[in-house]
Amino acid sequence: MRMLARALPLAAATFFAAAPAFAEDAKVDTGDAAWMLTSTALVLLMTIPGLALFYAGMVRKKNVLATMAQSFAITAIVTVVWAVLGYSLAFTDGNPYIGDLSKVLLSGLAENWDKPFTLGSGDAAVATTIPESVFLMFQMTFAIITPALITGAFADRMKFSALVVFNVLWSVLVYSPVCHWVWQPTGWIFALGALDFAGGTVVHINAGVAGLVAAIVLGKRVGYGNDNMAPHNLAFAVIGASMLWVGWFGFNAGSAVGASGGRAGMAMLVTQLAAASAALSWALGEWMTKGKPSVLGLISGAVAGLVAITPASGFVLPGPALIIGLVAGLAGFWGATGLKHMLGYDDSLDAFGVHGVCGIVGALLTGIFAYGPLSATTATPAGYSGSFDQFMLQVYAVAAVALYSAVATFILLKVTDIVVGLRVSTEDEREGLDVTQHGERIA
Repeated sequence: MRMLARALPLAAATFFAAAPAFAEDAKVDTGDAAWMLTSTALVLLMTIPGLALFYAGMVRKKNVLATMAQSFAITAIVTVVWAVLGYSLAFTDGNPYIGDLSKVLLSGLAENWDKPFTLGSGDAAVATTIPESVFLMFQMTFAIITPALITGAFADRMKFSALVVFNVLWSVLVYSPVCHWVWQPTGWIFALGALDFAGGTVVHINAGVAGLVAAIVLGKRVGYGNDNMAPHNLAFAVIGASMLWVGWFGFNAGSAVGASGGRAGMAMLVTQLAAASAALSWALGEWMTKGKPSVLGLISGAVAGLVAITPASGFVLPGPALIIGLVAGLAGFWGATGLKHMLGYDDSLDAFGVHGVCGIVGALLTGIFAYGPLSATTATPAGYSGSFDQFMLQVYAVAAVALYSAVATFILLKVTDIVVGLRVSTEDEREGLDVTQHGERIA
């Protein structure tokens, strides 16, 4: 998603290369469009069934269906919310903080539906080689997976009705504004110059911090620290993590917004390297401290590396990608064990420990390791290189997104609690959400 930005002279989003709006007779690049359609399907696969299986494999048997239902329901909810309002608030000019209402209900999509899409207008306009329908669908899949990631923090204890209300509010009032800040040419973080190729701030830090706040507000699971809360079926989790790994190529390489040039290929390569090195470093840390490398540690490490390379994927070379992965694996291991136990919160499936912590690691290391030629254009021939100044821009962007996400999420959880109540009763939690929320159970 940053996919387009760093090619721009003012940008902090890496979307498209800077260029004037296309002429009326401009043609869609069928190769770029084909890759973006493929990437869109890969990113959707990350949520259903990837994340659904990954999270479902890590909860207890009585909550497997309910956990999978959360990812599936969010896919449906956010699809509608994005079409009705979210896309307009995220990707229209508006002001530096929020878009306008000019594309509510996807208004205007029929105009030039078969022509290349230009994001923004005037001097800030950014041209692509794909139709707007493909662009908004690709962005929709990011809008879907972000709130789905949050559910890992409050697994086993939120009402389904609360999930619905909270996700409608959060998608509109948290995700869309942050997306606008970072990836729309008029957004203030875009103009600031902070780097985020595919969602380190918009997706992972945003979701991770929201998950931490949700875990604290809802409180610990009944029996936490005493009952056996071991994963029901790690085979599900391995399959889910494997789908996430493969789908992440659409997430990162797709953020080049096309197949032409070498940036998409480099983004795919560094994604693979970071995931692998993080899986190994997490396993090594676990091996050294606990005596055995667990299956859960291996797959969690891979996800940690994928998270950390996300903001950097269009900016770094293979060597730095290996370093980012190694650091992320150890940071994620610490976030999911030491940090959580030190502070005493119950982040059920380590949404903050992995996505929040490793999202921060990746965003900051991008400011150190960015390789200028990867983002060079005629407007910015030197591209964007790692430096102290760039690192400080990354710090600023990370802090701004984390603070906004934390405060807004807290308020929306409290509103949701007033409207429908947040947490199931103790009795319902002990029986399990499969039966109490959906009237079903697995054999």
